[in-house]
Amino acid sequence: MPILAEGGIPFPPSVEDFYLPSLVEGAYPWLTKFTLLVWVAVAVLIIFFLWAYRNPQLVPTKRQWIAESIYGFARDGVAKDMIGHEGVRFAPYLTTLFCFILLTNLFGLIPLIQVSPNSHIAFPIVLAVISYVLFIWVGIRKHGAGKFFKNALIPPAPWFVLPLLIPIEFFSTFIVRPVTLALRLFANMFAGHMILLVFTLGGFALLGANSIAVKSVSVLSWGMAIALYFLEVIVALLQAYVFVVLTASYVQGALADEH
Repeated sequence: MPILAEGGIPFPPSVEDFYLPSLVEGAYPWLTKFTLLVWVAVAVLIIFFLWAYRNPQLVPTKRQWIAESIYGFARDGVAKDMIGHEGVRFAPYLTTLFCFILLTNLFGLIPLIQVSPNSHIAFPIVLAVISYVLFIWVGIRKHGAGKFFKNALIPPAPWFVLPLLIPIEFFSTFIVRPVTLALRLFANMFAGHMILLVFTLGGFALLGANSIAVKSVSVLSWGMAIALYFLEVIVALLQAYVFVVLTASYVQGALADEH
């Protein structure tokens, strides 16, 4: 039987906590808190960038400077560095991807929201599929389907080892890449949310104990929750950056003339 923390919340938390009910009772099972947060994130980003560039100035205002700095980071720090001179045309997508993932990651740290859509595997999968399709489309568009798949699947190796290498290249390039891209983001957001819940609700569970010595440990549990909260801010930023960098890396590989 689970322990009930303060407020009747079951402790410890379980995977079932990520299967949220519909916001409309008895209808629209897809309309959950996760779905709503994705819509909110899209709306916030659209409104912010429209507001930032509503009246652009030669000497940028603070909001214009923030928006330009975010775009400049994605364009110069990721697109150009990873892809090269062709990377500029991918900067809008990489900027949007970075901002969206970062914002949805930070939702898990905002009071009263306290959950990220990326802690549910469905949303990282969708993001990974979009990057995966972009990677394949870019490669086919530049090289043609035949040359693209030849570059991706046939490494410069002796012919007699190719029957072994080609399946490995196919598995690593076309299966492992999108799977690990999604799982890395999901696992970090899922684990971070669970750990914060364990230490926060664990503090309430310890506070309800009969022993004074056990009650005092609740302070340590809450202290760990606070420390991990700030660590999760860094993780949220880092995971958004890693996702975008890997996407840029895959695009660069698709554009390359050789394996």
